[in-house]
Amino acid sequence: MISPAPESLATSLAHLRTIATPVTDYRVLPFGVTEIDRRLAAGGLRAGALHEATARSGSLVDDAATTLFLAGIAAREAANASGPVLWATCRTDLYAPALAQAGLSSSDVIYAQPYDDAALLAVIEDAVRDGTPSAIMAEANKVSMVATRRLQLVAAEADMPVFLLRRRRGLNQDPFSEPSAAWTRWRIGSAPSARLEVAGVGRARWMVELARQRGGEGFSLILEGSDETGRLAVPAELGHRAAETVGTARYAAA
Repeated sequence: MISPAPESLATSLAHLRTIATPVTDYRVLPFGVTEIDRRLAAGGLRAGALHEATARSGSLVDDAATTLFLAGIAAREAANASGPVLWATCRTDLYAPALAQAGLSSSDVIYAQPYDDAALLAVIEDAVRDGTPSAIMAEANKVSMVATRRLQLVAAEADMPVFLLRRRRGLNQDPFSEPSAAWTRWRIGSAPSARLEVAGVGRARWMVELARQRGGEGFSLILEGSDETGRLAVPAELGHRAAETVGTARYAAA
């Protein structure tokens, strides 16, 4: 005869069931672009998770594209949750009008400028636990695996998305060569915009690569950059091919 499980064991099992909830039971942030959402394991980004992005190269245009890519996601979440976005960075070069063009107006942003990456990580954790922001955007040069685990845990507990822009510490240094507990990792780069019939510059285009996601494979697409509502788009002339695949990343995680 099997004796009843002790209360402490029952509590532990209940906790394990909670953290082992299938990914489809999590709140999801869809991009609203079929060619992206159908390639993501849950049909969008997991809301309560850490997501990382880095520029494909050390160029300023790729860095700007990466910043606006994350700003667009944060802008959509701010609109859905009717709450501000906390933007934490140790730098002083953030350009508010550009963020507004990606859907994130100054009135929706709380800016924090810690003095180093260690202080920045503390600010993120405090803000997540406080619960005021709808989403958190942070820029950092060096983040340890332990730190990303902490950020992933607090984001999951609060059901709040945390976006981390990983800066390059050297021209040829790939931030993604360092391990991370992030739910997804993205590389963003600029691509040639469409030719216009008149003189001018068309809507920005980006090479969007999902280098890693939990429960699914990576992919690469060419998409039009974030508009004033923070949404990406499939280039019109690609139409039937729907966001031409520029390469398939074969990285997956359980």
